[in-house]
Amino acid sequence: MREATSYPKQDRAPQVATGDSTLTEQAYRAIEEAIVTLDLRPGEAVSEAQLSARFQFGRTPVREALQRLAREKLVRILPRRGIVVAPVDVREQLRLLEVRREVERLIARLAARRADAAERRHFRAVAERMEQAAASNDGTAFLSADRALNLLVLEAARNEFAAAAMALMHGLSRRFWFIHWQRNADLPRSAVAHAALATAIAEGDAEGAARASDALLDYIEAFTRATVGPEP
Repeated sequence: MREATSYPKQDRAPQVATGDSTLTEQAYRAIEEAIVTLDLRPGEAVSEAQLSARFQFGRTPVREALQRLAREKLVRILPRRGIVVAPVDVREQLRLLEVRREVERLIARLAARRADAAERRHFRAVAERMEQAAASNDGTAFLSADRALNLLVLEAARNEFAAAAMALMHGLSRRFWFIHWQRNADLPRSAVAHAALATAIAEGDAEGAARASDALLDYIEAFTRATVGPEP
């Protein structure tokens, strides 16, 4: 499904630039999406000037966006040598999943306990979207529902520290999925696992949400290992 060259837009209105911090966020999102969806390839050399011209942002927002992307390990800033898009490392991805499993379990529990009535309705709607994506094996629908679920879980958990931890991991995880999903992923199985998580949170079942989160991470780990065969 190569036509899906970028992730669907978030289910919310875009922010209007009102200052440098918002411009930096917009620059970050534009560059991050280009990296995740392989418009900027692993190992590709980039520069502030090139990215500024390509995405129509000033040098300062681009520089600050690149610093954030470096913290998230999506780019590498090499002194006196320039900037490169980070290569894909399966072993690094498996280490990331060790941390992601613990953080996501916590966030799932918190969201199940703290979501308000409107958020619970939204979780049920996302679960339905995931079930529909599973039934139709629709990658575009899955990606849209996945992004909506990620945002909703973080909002409902109401813990800025857990959200910050996840922010450091989402880009690498999404890029790895984007590279390998067509060849290695069982999209219906993944969508069903996401739907189970959304349903447990909607029902306020904290322990069920934790189990669903673990089941989802079990699948993601198996998917990651399948890209290289035997355990590295």
